Amino acid sequence: MSLCVPLCLLTFHAQCLPLKGRKKEGPSFLFTTSDTFQLFAVLKNEPNFFHLNWKFNMSNLLDLLQGQLDDNLIGQLSQQIGGADHQTTQKAAQGAMSTLISALAKNAMNPQKAPGLVNALENDHDGSLLDNLSGLIGGNVAPQQARAANGAGIINHLLGDQKSGAIDMISKMSGLDSGKAGNLMATLAPIVMGMLGQQKKQQGLDIGGIAGLLSNTVNQQRSSGNPLMDMATRFLDKDGDGSALDDVAGMVGKGLLGKLFGGK
Repeated sequence: MSLCVPLCLLTFHAQCLPLKGRKKEGPSFLFTTSDTFQLFAVLKNEPNFFHLNWKFNMSNLLDLLQGQLDDNLIGQLSQQIGGADHQTTQKAAQGAMSTLISALAKNAMNPQKAPGLVNALENDHDGSLLDNLSGLIGGNVAPQQARAANGAGIINHLLGDQKSGAIDMISKMSGLDSGKAGNLMATLAPIVMGMLGQQKKQQGLDIGGIAGLLSNTVNQQRSSGNPLMDMATRFLDKDGDGSALDDVAGMVGKGLLGKLFGGK
């Protein structure tokens, strides 16, 4: 039996199970990988065992981020950007994080941009900013964390000339005005980079693992029917042209984004 797993961050658990009527079980194997691997099980000389059970545990960066942003922090974000209702800020925050993750996934898969992403994570984004999110949102960071907390610089680097279009997209998605949407994205960008850097450090990820984590997040969110990730990805793939923004307006008109957040 041969099992080939595509590039992703996962934990693999396999156990040989006995044939019916046999009591003996085979050994368990636990593998953690950040790259493509093959597991070969040669069972022909082991008549007690007939197949493998396996499961995959794949990290989802957006889920990890949303776990950090509780109601209190969403309320603080609302105030920090100049005042907005809770649900609007929540929608805009998910749209901003989806857009940033999608942009990071594209960079991680680009041979010219991937080394720069790895260097940025290693030098500036180790996840320590996550230790005091309230302080970060309020603009209170230590001098040595100034580069890591430079949200405007992060989004300029990630989005380039797509930045204004991305902010307009988030504004249309959420109903938040574009000025506040831009401020919100700049506030969230260091948190997204911090979470990615934290996962790199904790999991020992190389560029393959980073790309796997990001692409897995995008694919999981899109396949689960999250319209925000789907729209962010299509926007970036279309280079931010007008048709992508028309798609956002159409989704708003159909009420699809409101339904995602429990709206009527």
